[in-house]
Amino acid sequence: MLWALLKTLLWLLACYFSQLLRYQNAHLALLDSAFGASYLKKNYSAIIPSRVIRGALMSTDYRKYANVPLKQLPNRVWRTYEGGAFIDRFMGASPEVDGHLPEEWIMSTIAARGKNRPENEGLSLIETESGVIPLKDLIASDPALFLGEELAEKYGTTGVLIKLLDSSERLTIQVHPDKAFAREQLNSEFGKTESWYILGGREIAGEKSAVYMGFKEGVTKDKWEILFREQDIVGMLDCLHKIEVQSGDAFMVYGGVPHAIGAGCFLLEVQEPTDYTMRVERTTPAGLEIDDALIHQGVGIEKMLECFHYKPCSLEQALDQWKIEPVTIDETDSGTLRSLFNETHTHCFGVSELELGGEYAIKGGGRCSVAVVRKGEGTMVCDGKTFDFAPGDEIFFSAAIGEIIFRTNIEAKILLCYPPVVESI
Repeated sequence: MLWALLKTLLWLLACYFSQLLRYQNAHLALLDSAFGASYLKKNYSAIIPSRVIRGALMSTDYRKYANVPLKQLPNRVWRTYEGGAFIDRFMGASPEVDGHLPEEWIMSTIAARGKNRPENEGLSLIETESGVIPLKDLIASDPALFLGEELAEKYGTTGVLIKLLDSSERLTIQVHPDKAFAREQLNSEFGKTESWYILGGREIAGEKSAVYMGFKEGVTKDKWEILFREQDIVGMLDCLHKIEVQSGDAFMVYGGVPHAIGAGCFLLEVQEPTDYTMRVERTTPAGLEIDDALIHQGVGIEKMLECFHYKPCSLEQALDQWKIEPVTIDETDSGTLRSLFNETHTHCFGVSELELGGEYAIKGGGRCSVAVVRKGEGTMVCDGKTFDFAPGDEIFFSAAIGEIIFRTNIEAKILLCYPPVVESI
Protein backbone atom coordinates (compact mmCIF):
# COMPACT_ATOMS: atom_id res chain seq x y z
CA MET A 1 0.00 0.00 0.00
CA LEU A 2 2.81 2.41 0.93
CA TRP A 3 4.66 1.62 -2.27
CA ALA A 4 1.48 2.20 -4.32
CA LEU A 5 0.97 5.62 -2.71
CA LEU A 6 4.61 6.50 -3.27
CA LYS A 7 4.33 5.54 -6.95
CA THR A 8 1.24 7.72 -7.27
CA LEU A 9 3.03 10.69 -5.69
CA LEU A 10 6.04 10.25 -7.96
CA TRP A 11 3.75 9.97 -10.97
CA LEU A 12 1.96 13.22 -10.11
CA LEU A 13 5.18 15.11 -9.52
CA ALA A 14 6.68 13.86 -12.75
CA CYS A 15 3.53 14.81 -14.71
CA TYR A 16 3.54 18.29 -13.18
CA PHE A 17 7.17 18.99 -14.01
CA SER A 18 6.91 17.40 -17.44
CA GLN A 19 4.13 19.84 -18.28
CA LEU A 20 6.22 22.78 -17.05
CA LEU A 21 9.11 21.67 -19.24
CA ARG A 22 6.83 21.03 -22.23
CA TYR A 23 7.93 17.42 -22.45
CA GLN A 24 4.52 16.05 -21.44
CA ASN A 25 4.02 13.45 -24.12
CA ALA A 26 7.41 11.78 -23.74
CA HIS A 27 7.28 11.72 -19.94
CA LEU A 28 3.70 10.47 -19.80
CA ALA A 29 4.35 7.69 -22.28
CA LEU A 30 7.10 6.39 -20.00
CA LEU A 31 5.06 6.82 -16.83
CA ASP A 32 1.94 5.28 -18.33
CA SER A 33 3.84 2.12 -19.18
CA ALA A 34 5.42 2.01 -15.74
CA PHE A 35 2.48 2.83 -13.47
CA GLY A 36 -0.67 2.57 -15.56
CA ALA A 37 -2.66 5.76 -16.15
CA SER A 38 -5.86 3.76 -16.62
CA TYR A 39 -5.45 2.37 -13.12
CA LEU A 40 -4.93 5.88 -11.73
CA LYS A 41 -7.96 7.21 -13.58
CA LYS A 42 -10.13 4.48 -12.10
CA ASN A 43 -8.86 4.78 -8.53
CA TYR A 44 -7.64 8.35 -8.12
CA SER A 45 -9.82 10.48 -10.43
CA ALA A 46 -11.09 12.45 -7.42
CA ILE A 47 -7.62 13.78 -6.57
CA ILE A 48 -5.76 13.80 -9.90
CA PRO A 49 -6.70 16.62 -12.31
CA SER A 50 -8.54 15.21 -15.33
CA ARG A 51 -6.20 17.03 -17.74
CA VAL A 52 -3.23 15.19 -16.22
CA ILE A 53 -4.89 11.79 -16.49
CA ARG A 54 -6.04 12.60 -20.02
CA GLY A 55 -2.50 13.54 -20.92
CA ALA A 56 -1.21 10.19 -19.67
CA LEU A 57 -3.84 8.26 -21.54
CA MET A 58 -2.96 10.24 -24.64
CA SER A 59 0.61 8.95 -24.57
CA THR A 60 -0.15 7.02 -27.78
CA ASP A 61 -1.72 10.21 -29.21
CA TYR A 62 -5.11 8.92 -30.33
CA ARG A 63 -6.11 12.54 -31.03
CA LYS A 64 -4.93 12.18 -34.62
CA TYR A 65 -7.95 9.92 -35.23
CA ALA A 66 -10.53 12.46 -34.07
CA ASN A 67 -10.91 14.10 -37.48
CA VAL A 68 -11.21 10.96 -39.61
CA PRO A 69 -14.05 8.44 -40.01
CA LEU A 70 -13.17 5.24 -38.16
CA LYS A 71 -14.37 1.84 -39.38
CA GLN A 72 -15.21 -0.99 -37.01
CA LEU A 73 -14.04 -4.57 -37.42
CA PRO A 74 -16.76 -7.29 -37.49
CA ASN A 75 -18.15 -7.80 -33.97
CA ARG A 76 -20.51 -10.77 -33.78
CA VAL A 77 -21.95 -11.68 -30.37
CA TRP A 78 -23.20 -15.01 -28.97
CA ARG A 79 -26.86 -15.14 -27.92
CA THR A 80 -29.25 -17.81 -26.66
CA TYR A 81 -31.17 -17.82 -29.96
CA GLU A 82 -29.97 -18.64 -33.49
CA GLY A 83 -29.73 -16.58 -36.67
CA GLY A 84 -27.21 -14.39 -38.43
CA ALA A 85 -27.35 -15.45 -42.10
CA PHE A 86 -28.81 -12.10 -43.16
CA ILE A 87 -26.00 -10.30 -41.30
CA ASP A 88 -23.50 -12.32 -43.34
CA ARG A 89 -25.31 -11.19 -46.50
CA PHE A 90 -25.42 -7.57 -45.29
CA MET A 91 -21.67 -7.61 -44.63
CA GLY A 92 -20.88 -9.38 -47.92
CA ALA A 93 -19.58 -12.44 -46.07
CA SER A 94 -19.78 -16.02 -47.30
CA PRO A 95 -21.12 -18.55 -46.48
CA GLU A 96 -24.38 -17.17 -45.04
CA VAL A 97 -24.88 -19.22 -41.88
CA ASP A 98 -27.41 -19.28 -39.04
CA GLY A 99 -25.97 -20.06 -35.62
CA HIS A 100 -25.51 -18.63 -32.15
CA LEU A 101 -23.88 -15.43 -33.43
CA PRO A 102 -27.07 -13.69 -34.59
CA GLU A 103 -26.10 -10.14 -33.58
CA GLU A 104 -23.52 -7.63 -34.78
CA TRP A 105 -22.73 -5.03 -32.09
CA ILE A 106 -21.76 -1.67 -33.53
CA MET A 107 -19.62 0.97 -31.81
CA SER A 108 -20.07 -0.82 -28.51
CA THR A 109 -18.31 0.21 -25.31
CA ILE A 110 -20.05 -2.44 -23.19
CA ALA A 111 -19.43 -6.16 -22.90
CA ALA A 112 -22.16 -8.73 -23.50
CA ARG A 113 -23.64 -10.60 -20.55
CA GLY A 114 -23.47 -14.38 -20.85
CA LYS A 115 -22.37 -17.37 -18.84
CA ASN A 116 -18.90 -18.72 -19.68
CA ARG A 117 -18.40 -16.21 -22.50
CA PRO A 118 -15.23 -14.18 -23.23
CA GLU A 119 -14.84 -11.24 -20.85
CA ASN A 120 -14.67 -8.60 -23.60
CA GLU A 121 -17.23 -10.08 -25.98
CA GLY A 122 -19.23 -7.31 -27.60
CA LEU A 123 -16.63 -4.54 -27.27
CA SER A 124 -15.96 -2.84 -30.61
CA LEU A 125 -12.52 -2.71 -32.20
CA ILE A 126 -11.55 0.12 -34.53
CA GLU A 127 -9.26 -0.25 -37.52
CA THR A 128 -6.60 2.48 -37.80
CA GLU A 129 -3.34 3.04 -39.68
CA SER A 130 -1.53 2.30 -36.40
CA GLY A 131 -3.35 -0.98 -35.83
CA VAL A 132 -6.51 -2.11 -34.05
CA ILE A 133 -7.73 0.00 -31.12
CA PRO A 134 -10.67 -0.77 -28.78
CA LEU A 135 -13.28 1.97 -29.16
CA LYS A 136 -13.52 2.10 -25.37
CA ASP A 137 -9.81 3.00 -25.11
CA LEU A 138 -10.05 5.53 -27.90
CA ILE A 139 -12.87 7.36 -26.13
CA ALA A 140 -11.19 7.11 -22.72
CA SER A 141 -8.11 8.84 -24.13
CA ASP A 142 -10.06 12.10 -24.52
CA PRO A 143 -13.82 11.76 -23.92
CA ALA A 144 -14.64 15.40 -24.70
CA LEU A 145 -12.80 15.27 -28.02
CA PHE A 146 -14.40 12.05 -29.25
CA LEU A 147 -17.86 12.27 -27.65
CA GLY A 148 -18.47 16.00 -27.28
CA GLU A 149 -18.26 18.04 -24.10
CA GLU A 150 -21.81 17.47 -22.80
CA LEU A 151 -21.93 13.71 -23.42
CA ALA A 152 -18.44 13.28 -21.95
CA GLU A 153 -19.37 15.19 -18.81
CA LYS A 154 -22.69 13.40 -18.33
CA TYR A 155 -21.68 9.80 -19.11
CA GLY A 156 -18.10 9.54 -20.33
CA THR A 157 -19.32 7.04 -22.92
CA THR A 158 -21.39 6.99 -26.11
CA GLY A 159 -24.67 6.54 -24.22
CA VAL A 160 -26.00 4.26 -26.95
CA LEU A 161 -25.60 0.72 -28.33
CA ILE A 162 -26.33 -0.22 -31.95
CA LYS A 163 -26.97 -3.73 -33.25
CA LEU A 164 -27.83 -5.65 -36.35
CA LEU A 165 -30.06 -8.58 -35.37
CA ASP A 166 -31.18 -11.53 -37.49
CA SER A 167 -33.37 -14.28 -36.05
CA SER A 168 -33.88 -17.73 -37.54
CA GLU A 169 -35.94 -18.65 -34.46
CA ARG A 170 -38.23 -16.66 -32.22
CA LEU A 171 -36.47 -14.93 -29.35
CA THR A 172 -37.68 -15.74 -25.85
CA ILE A 173 -40.46 -13.60 -24.37
CA GLN A 174 -38.71 -10.85 -22.44
CA VAL A 175 -38.68 -7.37 -20.98
CA HIS A 176 -36.00 -4.76 -20.40
CA PRO A 177 -35.77 -2.41 -17.42
CA ASP A 178 -36.81 1.19 -17.57
CA LYS A 179 -34.46 3.77 -16.06
CA ALA A 180 -36.13 3.71 -12.63
CA PHE A 181 -35.92 -0.10 -12.33
CA ALA A 182 -32.33 -0.13 -13.62
CA ARG A 183 -31.31 2.54 -11.12
CA GLU A 184 -32.99 0.90 -8.12
CA GLN A 185 -32.37 -2.79 -8.83
CA LEU A 186 -29.32 -2.93 -11.12
CA ASN A 187 -27.37 0.15 -10.00
CA SER A 188 -27.31 1.40 -13.59
CA GLU A 189 -27.99 4.88 -14.90
CA PHE A 190 -29.21 3.29 -18.14
CA GLY A 191 -32.23 1.07 -18.66
CA LYS A 192 -32.77 -0.66 -22.02
CA THR A 193 -35.32 1.23 -24.02
CA GLU A 194 -34.73 0.25 -27.63
CA SER A 195 -35.93 0.76 -31.19
CA TRP A 196 -36.39 -1.64 -34.11
CA TYR A 197 -36.05 -0.66 -37.76
CA ILE A 198 -36.93 -3.61 -39.99
CA LEU A 199 -34.36 -4.10 -42.76
CA GLY A 200 -35.76 -7.33 -44.19
CA GLY A 201 -37.21 -10.71 -43.36
CA ARG A 202 -37.83 -14.28 -44.44
CA GLU A 203 -40.40 -16.97 -43.90
CA ILE A 204 -39.33 -19.63 -41.41
CA ALA A 205 -41.26 -22.92 -41.46
CA GLY A 206 -44.06 -21.21 -43.38
CA GLU A 207 -44.38 -18.36 -40.85
CA LYS A 208 -44.03 -14.75 -41.98
CA SER A 209 -41.74 -12.52 -39.92
CA ALA A 210 -43.53 -10.93 -36.97
CA VAL A 211 -42.93 -9.35 -33.58
CA TYR A 212 -44.85 -9.64 -30.30
CA MET A 213 -45.44 -6.49 -28.25
CA GLY A 214 -47.48 -5.36 -25.26
CA PHE A 215 -50.09 -7.08 -23.11
CA LYS A 216 -53.53 -7.70 -24.57
CA GLU A 217 -56.57 -6.46 -22.70
CA GLY A 218 -57.39 -8.52 -19.63
CA VAL A 219 -53.82 -9.54 -18.75
CA THR A 220 -52.94 -8.98 -15.09
CA LYS A 221 -49.78 -9.48 -13.05
CA ASP A 222 -51.34 -12.47 -11.28
CA LYS A 223 -52.27 -14.13 -14.58
CA TRP A 224 -48.81 -13.47 -16.02
CA GLU A 225 -47.08 -14.92 -12.96
CA ILE A 226 -49.16 -18.09 -13.10
CA LEU A 227 -48.34 -18.60 -16.78
CA PHE A 228 -44.65 -18.03 -16.06
CA ARG A 229 -44.47 -20.45 -13.14
CA GLU A 230 -46.31 -23.10 -15.17
CA GLN A 231 -44.10 -22.31 -18.18
CA ASP A 232 -47.19 -22.08 -20.36
CA ILE A 233 -45.42 -20.62 -23.41
CA VAL A 234 -48.46 -20.78 -25.68
CA GLY A 235 -50.46 -18.99 -23.00
CA MET A 236 -47.83 -16.28 -22.57
CA LEU A 237 -47.55 -15.69 -26.32
CA ASP A 238 -51.32 -15.41 -26.49
CA CYS A 239 -51.12 -12.56 -23.97
CA LEU A 240 -49.09 -10.45 -26.42
CA HIS A 241 -50.07 -8.67 -29.63
CA LYS A 242 -48.60 -10.37 -32.72
CA ILE A 243 -47.67 -7.91 -35.49
CA GLU A 244 -46.44 -9.00 -38.93
CA VAL A 245 -43.56 -6.82 -40.13
CA GLN A 246 -41.92 -5.83 -43.39
CA SER A 247 -38.92 -3.79 -44.48
CA GLY A 248 -39.33 -0.13 -43.49
CA ASP A 249 -41.42 -0.75 -40.36
CA ALA A 250 -40.22 1.03 -37.23
CA PHE A 251 -41.10 0.37 -33.58
CA MET A 252 -40.21 1.84 -30.19
CA VAL A 253 -39.82 -0.73 -27.41
CA TYR A 254 -39.79 1.12 -24.10
CA GLY A 255 -38.41 -0.34 -20.89
CA GLY A 256 -41.12 -2.38 -19.17
CA VAL A 257 -42.98 -3.40 -22.36
CA PRO A 258 -43.14 -7.20 -22.86
CA HIS A 259 -42.00 -8.33 -26.28
CA ALA A 260 -40.42 -11.00 -28.44
CA ILE A 261 -38.87 -10.80 -31.91
CA GLY A 262 -40.24 -13.57 -34.09
CA ALA A 263 -38.36 -15.87 -36.44
CA GLY A 264 -37.25 -14.39 -39.74
CA CYS A 265 -36.69 -10.78 -38.64
CA PHE A 266 -33.65 -8.79 -39.78
CA LEU A 267 -33.44 -5.38 -38.13
CA LEU A 268 -31.37 -2.50 -36.83
CA GLU A 269 -31.74 -2.17 -33.07
CA VAL A 270 -30.63 1.07 -31.40
CA GLN A 271 -30.89 1.11 -27.62
CA GLU A 272 -29.59 2.32 -24.30
CA PRO A 273 -26.12 0.84 -23.68
CA THR A 274 -26.85 -2.13 -21.42
CA ASP A 275 -27.40 -5.87 -21.91
CA TYR A 276 -30.11 -6.30 -19.25
CA THR A 277 -32.83 -8.71 -20.37
CA MET A 278 -35.40 -10.41 -18.15
CA ARG A 279 -36.79 -13.60 -19.70
CA VAL A 280 -39.87 -15.63 -18.82
CA GLU A 281 -39.01 -18.74 -20.84
CA ARG A 282 -36.63 -21.21 -19.21
CA THR A 283 -35.97 -22.94 -22.54
CA THR A 284 -35.56 -21.32 -25.95
CA PRO A 285 -37.82 -22.39 -28.84
CA ALA A 286 -34.85 -24.44 -30.15
CA GLY A 287 -34.50 -26.25 -26.80
CA LEU A 288 -31.57 -24.46 -25.18
CA GLU A 289 -31.95 -24.28 -21.39
CA ILE A 290 -31.47 -20.79 -19.98
CA ASP A 291 -29.54 -20.24 -16.77
CA ASP A 292 -31.35 -18.48 -13.90
CA ALA A 293 -28.91 -15.56 -14.11
CA LEU A 294 -30.15 -14.87 -17.64
CA ILE A 295 -33.77 -15.18 -16.50
CA HIS A 296 -33.70 -12.49 -13.81
CA GLN A 297 -30.24 -10.83 -14.13
CA GLY A 298 -29.55 -11.42 -10.44
CA VAL A 299 -32.57 -9.55 -9.01
CA GLY A 300 -34.67 -12.67 -8.34
CA ILE A 301 -37.95 -13.91 -9.79
CA GLU A 302 -40.23 -11.56 -7.83
CA LYS A 303 -38.32 -8.46 -8.90
CA MET A 304 -38.07 -9.78 -12.45
CA LEU A 305 -41.86 -9.96 -12.63
CA GLU A 306 -42.06 -6.39 -11.32
CA CYS A 307 -39.95 -5.23 -14.26
CA PHE A 308 -42.98 -5.66 -16.56
CA HIS A 309 -45.39 -2.76 -17.02
CA TYR A 310 -48.85 -4.25 -16.65
CA LYS A 311 -50.68 -1.84 -18.95
CA PRO A 312 -52.91 -3.94 -21.23
CA CYS A 313 -54.21 -2.38 -24.43
CA SER A 314 -55.93 -3.14 -27.73
CA LEU A 315 -53.96 -3.85 -30.90
CA GLU A 316 -54.90 -0.41 -32.24
CA GLN A 317 -53.59 1.22 -29.08
CA ALA A 318 -50.39 -0.83 -29.27
CA LEU A 319 -49.71 0.28 -32.85
CA ASP A 320 -50.51 3.88 -31.97
CA GLN A 321 -48.05 3.81 -29.04
CA TRP A 322 -45.17 1.86 -30.53
CA LYS A 323 -45.24 1.83 -34.34
CA ILE A 324 -43.41 4.87 -35.69
CA GLU A 325 -43.89 6.57 -39.05
CA PRO A 326 -40.66 8.02 -40.53
CA VAL A 327 -40.67 11.77 -41.20
CA THR A 328 -38.84 13.50 -44.06
CA ILE A 329 -36.46 16.14 -42.69
CA ASP A 330 -34.91 17.31 -45.95
CA GLU A 331 -35.24 16.43 -49.63
CA THR A 332 -32.94 17.58 -52.44
CA ASP A 333 -32.06 16.38 -55.93
CA SER A 334 -29.13 14.43 -54.48
CA GLY A 335 -30.50 13.07 -51.20
CA THR A 336 -33.44 12.54 -48.88
CA LEU A 337 -32.96 12.54 -45.10
CA ARG A 338 -35.67 10.89 -42.99
CA SER A 339 -35.97 10.79 -39.22
CA LEU A 340 -36.85 7.34 -37.90
CA PHE A 341 -36.57 7.92 -34.14
CA ASN A 342 -36.17 11.33 -32.51
CA GLU A 343 -36.93 13.28 -29.34
CA THR A 344 -40.67 13.00 -29.88
CA HIS A 345 -40.25 9.25 -29.27
CA THR A 346 -37.33 9.07 -26.83
CA HIS A 347 -34.49 11.12 -25.38
CA CYS A 348 -32.25 8.05 -25.26
CA PHE A 349 -30.99 8.10 -28.88
CA GLY A 350 -31.78 9.21 -32.41
CA VAL A 351 -31.83 7.42 -35.79
CA SER A 352 -32.14 8.80 -39.33
CA GLU A 353 -31.77 7.32 -42.81
CA LEU A 354 -30.10 9.05 -45.73
CA GLU A 355 -31.10 8.00 -49.25
CA LEU A 356 -28.22 9.28 -51.34
CA GLY A 357 -28.04 9.87 -55.07
CA GLY A 358 -25.27 12.46 -55.32
CA GLU A 359 -23.70 14.72 -52.68
CA TYR A 360 -25.19 15.44 -49.28
CA ALA A 361 -23.67 17.14 -46.22
CA ILE A 362 -24.45 16.13 -42.63
CA LYS A 363 -23.50 18.54 -39.84
CA GLY A 364 -21.65 17.07 -36.87
CA GLY A 365 -23.47 19.08 -34.22
CA GLY A 366 -20.69 18.79 -31.64
CA ARG A 367 -21.40 15.17 -30.74
CA CYS A 368 -20.32 11.76 -32.01
CA SER A 369 -22.37 9.71 -34.45
CA VAL A 370 -22.33 6.38 -36.28
CA ALA A 371 -23.10 5.52 -39.89
CA VAL A 372 -24.12 2.04 -41.03
CA VAL A 373 -23.99 1.67 -44.82
CA ARG A 374 -27.06 -0.27 -45.85
CA LYS A 375 -26.60 -0.03 -49.63
CA GLY A 376 -24.27 1.50 -52.20
CA GLU A 377 -20.72 2.82 -52.19
CA GLY A 378 -19.02 6.16 -52.51
CA THR A 379 -16.83 8.59 -50.62
CA MET A 380 -16.92 10.69 -47.46
CA VAL A 381 -15.15 14.02 -47.03
CA CYS A 382 -14.12 14.96 -43.50
CA ASP A 383 -11.83 17.88 -42.70
CA GLY A 384 -10.88 18.17 -46.37
CA LYS A 385 -9.81 14.53 -46.72
CA THR A 386 -11.63 11.86 -48.73
CA PHE A 387 -12.43 8.34 -47.53
CA ASP A 388 -14.31 5.43 -49.11
CA PHE A 389 -17.49 3.76 -47.87
CA ALA A 390 -19.03 0.46 -48.99
CA PRO A 391 -22.02 -1.75 -48.10
CA GLY A 392 -21.79 -3.13 -44.57
CA ASP A 393 -19.37 -0.47 -43.33
CA GLU A 394 -19.87 0.65 -39.71
CA ILE A 395 -18.29 4.06 -39.21
CA PHE A 396 -17.68 6.14 -36.08
CA PHE A 397 -17.47 9.93 -36.41
CA SER A 398 -16.06 11.82 -33.44
CA ALA A 399 -17.53 15.07 -32.12
CA ALA A 400 -14.51 16.88 -33.57
CA ILE A 401 -15.82 16.36 -37.11
CA GLY A 402 -17.89 19.41 -37.97
CA GLU A 403 -19.31 18.17 -41.28
CA ILE A 404 -19.47 14.91 -43.24
CA ILE A 405 -20.02 15.13 -47.00
CA PHE A 406 -21.28 11.88 -48.52
CA ARG A 407 -20.87 11.41 -52.28
CA THR A 408 -21.98 8.64 -54.60
CA ASN A 409 -22.68 8.04 -58.29
CA ILE A 410 -25.20 5.31 -57.55
CA GLU A 411 -28.10 4.89 -55.15
CA ALA A 412 -26.96 4.48 -51.55
CA LYS A 413 -28.70 4.13 -48.18
CA ILE A 414 -26.94 5.11 -44.96
CA LEU A 415 -28.33 4.72 -41.44
CA LEU A 416 -27.22 7.49 -39.07
CA CYS A 417 -27.32 6.82 -35.33
CA TYR A 418 -26.94 9.39 -32.58
CA PRO A 419 -26.36 9.38 -28.79
CA PRO A 420 -28.71 11.04 -26.30
CA VAL A 421 -29.11 14.79 -26.35
CA VAL A 422 -27.89 15.52 -22.84
CA GLU A 423 -29.98 18.59 -22.07
CA SER A 424 -33.11 16.59 -22.87
CA ILE A 425 -32.40 13.76 -20.42
